[in-house]
Amino acid sequence: MRTERPTAGSDPAQRGQTAGSDPAQRGQTPRVVVSCGALALHVKKIAARRGWDLEVRPVPPELHNRPERIRAAVDAAANGDEVVVAYAHCGADLTGYSKLPGAHCYEVYGAEHEAGTYFLTDFLVRSFDRVVWRGLGLDRYPELRDDYFANYERVVWLAQEPTDELLAGAEHAAGLLRLPLEVRETGEGGLERALERLIREGTC
Repeated sequence: MRTERPTAGSDPAQRGQTAGSDPAQRGQTPRVVVSCGALALHVKKIAARRGWDLEVRPVPPELHNRPERIRAAVDAAANGDEVVVAYAHCGADLTGYSKLPGAHCYEVYGAEHEAGTYFLTDFLVRSFDRVVWRGLGLDRYPELRDDYFANYERVVWLAQEPTDELLAGAEHAAGLLRLPLEVRETGEGGLERALERLIREGTC
């Protein structure tokens, strides 16, 4: 297992940003973020720390297994309100919504497309058995593991808040997939910057 740590000062929260400079404070009405359930808790925590007036409406994270259903779930959560969306592309057609950049949410934590790499976030570490193992039916048909993951060479945990408990969970997930684990301590800085741009440049 290999661990990488972020460089000093890479997280906006560590650089002493103040709530008064935040774009969410300049509006007159509450802002609504429809968020992937895998990001929602981090979005709420960032908003609270920065003093942003945000309503966060999570969409079930299990929909990453059925991306064709994400658009309908986002529409339902938006409920006709003016919103921005804390999703990247993630295999879904979210045309018309302002959303996070990149092909996948992992990119807001600094990950790029890396062939043969299966990414975990803190959320996926905590929910791996439910969202991935049972969500893909591997608890009932473990032989499908080779079909789903034959082209993967490693698991990379993008650790926002690494703890011993989460490390054990990441090792458990990698063990089930029979892949080596690499740990990258990313923090929440990338998500925070992307979320700030989304609020500033989006439609809400």
